[in-house]
Amino acid sequence: QVQLVESGGGLVQAGGSLRLSCEASGSIFSIDAMGWYRQAPGKRRELVARMASGGSTNYADSIKGRFTISRDNAKNTVYLQMNSLKPEDTAVYYCNADVDPAGWRSTLNYWGQGTQVTVSS
Repeated sequence: QVQLVESGGGLVQAGGSLRLSCEASGSIFSIDAMGWYRQAPGKRRELVARMASGGSTNYADSIKGRFTISRDNAKNTVYLQMNSLKPEDTAVYYCNADVDPAGWRSTLNYWGQGTQVTVSS
């Protein structure tokens, strides 16, 4: 089994910054893509940023230039640096990872429990 544990959420004023972290643990042979999604009240879960194991990234248009995703593969950890936060960034942020648990050369998809980010105006 694989666990993804997020940390770093909280309450911040508009224009402020937060850094989210997500560590994967458990039965892990390798991790392919890791990323962040978010879900605001009454809205669908959406991609924020995603990074492949090789380093290529994919960002939502709404956060380009403000958020940066990074990874520490040795620690099985993905980060999301969020700058210039806006009230519309308020959501529960979920970590997501494609994990090969035992060298199968195929992956299973896992989600974290989510961390709340609230941006006040």
